[in-house]
Amino acid sequence: MNELEQARLEIGAVDKEIASLFEKRMRLAGKILDYKRQNGLPVLDAAQEERVLAGNIGNIEDPAIQEYYVLFLRDIMKVSKLYQGRLMNGMKIACCGVPGAFAHIAAHNAFPSADVVPYPDFEAAYKACETGEADTAVLPVENSFAGDVGGVMDLTFHGSLYINLMLEMDVSQNLLALPGTTLGDIRTVISHPQALSQCAQFLSEHPFEVRECSNTAAAAKLVAESGDKSLAAIASRDTAGLYGLEVLEPKINSSVANTTRFAVFSRALGKFAQQPVEGEHFILVFTVRNEAGALAKILNVIGSHGFNMSSLHSRPVTGPQWNHYFFAELEGSVGTDNGQDLLRQLGTVCDRLKMVGAYRTLKV
Repeated sequence: MNELEQARLEIGAVDKEIASLFEKRMRLAGKILDYKRQNGLPVLDAAQEERVLAGNIGNIEDPAIQEYYVLFLRDIMKVSKLYQGRLMNGMKIACCGVPGAFAHIAAHNAFPSADVVPYPDFEAAYKACETGEADTAVLPVENSFAGDVGGVMDLTFHGSLYINLMLEMDVSQNLLALPGTTLGDIRTVISHPQALSQCAQFLSEHPFEVRECSNTAAAAKLVAESGDKSLAAIASRDTAGLYGLEVLEPKINSSVANTTRFAVFSRALGKFAQQPVEGEHFILVFTVRNEAGALAKILNVIGSHGFNMSSLHSRPVTGPQWNHYFFAELEGSVGTDNGQDLLRQLGTVCDRLKMVGAYRTLKV
């Protein structure tokens, strides 16, 4: 064992100690929160934070390291406050779109006691979970008719979050308009591109101008605020009630079987990745080496381990032209010895490999 390997081994042992102490500290932070709530004390105590900093800095002998220890303490106190916020206010879920968007409905159905917070786009919701502003993010990854949601797949490749649960929801698209509007009044229809695609047949049968919007609920909100009877939105029936609209034409999606899958993202890899679970799937994203037969080698490794690949998508990588990454969903448990051996062998043939998560599916 060389010096590098020895140092890494010792850091691993130290990290294990830190993890145990971190968990103990967070549980104590929870007890402090309980005491403050029972005694009517403010949760935030800036003066106490400064006393903690001043009282602990002397525990570090090296002056250069002291400066970084201050940063470490500030970060851990910030994390403690985020944890106390969750204990006090419950789970906070980020999703894309205003209330009434399908992701908002799916998140509320799956986590009825959570606070579902809308963000303007997929990346903003994803980043909110990454930074700790939200506990999880619920984002669409695929529709049974319109296909995959490329922007969310790109986030799985470039971001740091894991998928630990999939939500599956039957989606019914409806044409919404202001009360008293007739179909003959409509000149323009607005909605999210996925919704417009799902309703392509209906739209082709009418002389409507079609415009894209950030999400279905935002389209409904825009129609409600416009006061314009020539404007309609494609969105859910629930959204009509939220914004005082009427369902002008129900169930206009081209396919009766119209299902959207939403991924539940979180910062930690869930239990399914560490132990076998019946009905589990897992997701890998990877790039291949620039050599003949590179993708075939990867598929052969997967096949030789007995895993069925339920889907494989190719997406362009930002940067060099014609470079792509692959998004693969596999059936089975990655937490088994066979699953772990698969990851080890793939690591030798992939240019870049990332285990995005292991999940089960929940119908909502």
